[in-house]
Amino acid sequence: MRVTADRDICVGAGMCALTAPEVFDQDEDGLVTVLVTEPDDDAGAAAALEAGSLCPSGAVRIIE
Repeated sequence: MRVTADRDICVGAGMCALTAPEVFDQDEDGLVTVLVTEPDDDAGAAAALEAGSLCPSGAVRIIE
């Protein structure tokens, strides 16, 4: 699994950082920052998938 995020379309809703704080954070402008591009445990991977599905702008992408 690989986690990416498109900061150009991020709207700063924060769902990613709230859902998977071990994988995502937000910068000072509220835009997504990927902390872990390849989650190595099942919990992190599951949280990243959920965050991807909750992202209102589609900025978070999960490649399996």
